[in-house]
Amino acid sequence: MRRVWARNAPVESSGRHYQLPYGGADGTGLGKALRSTVHPVRTDIPVYLGAEGPKNVALAAEIADGWLPLWFSPKSDAFYRSALAEGFDVPGARHTAETFEVAGVVFMAEDEDVELAASRIKPIIGLYAGAWAPRARTSTTTCSCGWAEVCQELQERYLAWRKQEAIDAIPLEMVEDVALVGPADKVVDDFKNRWAPTCLTTLIVSGSQKQTTLARLVEEASRC
Repeated sequence: MRRVWARNAPVESSGRHYQLPYGGADGTGLGKALRSTVHPVRTDIPVYLGAEGPKNVALAAEIADGWLPLWFSPKSDAFYRSALAEGFDVPGARHTAETFEVAGVVFMAEDEDVELAASRIKPIIGLYAGAWAPRARTSTTTCSCGWAEVCQELQERYLAWRKQEAIDAIPLEMVEDVALVGPADKVVDDFKNRWAPTCLTTLIVSGSQKQTTLARLVEEASRC
């Protein structure tokens, strides 16, 4: 893809599964390498890889320009730093830790009542960790920050069509591990003390919050 975007020359590839131009046994042999007709604004377009699990995170650090984690937890920072370092150490890796981007999606719910704020995030966690997770398996993030047993319970309740019971079984502490919830002061303090020191370079905030709170988060991020 990078060679296509650069448009320096017609693109040829002799990969194990795909060839450009196509050179399979049932091909006509008339294909020829072509150059993209699209002229990008810039020829070097950053590629971010969505990955979970240490090997895939390491692969992102080796071949991509950034990593897109989901359900990142500050508790798992050392775990993921180690996986990223493995990728950076591969000969020919595109980046170092200093030039690599980690842009994490972080769900946020602002409310003076912490439990009420968390209740807005619990159904989302329930879907990912309970309804959508393969049976008897949990995500790397939830395991690495100590919630494997809770996730298994969520799966069992979802499989039994007890959705609300599953959501209600999610503890507040689990929500706080992977999301920003509560009053503005708490959200900003949690970001400053727990999230800002991690390997995340960009926080992609999703959810309900006031513009003033977002402005405070931006101000705190500028000091990091």
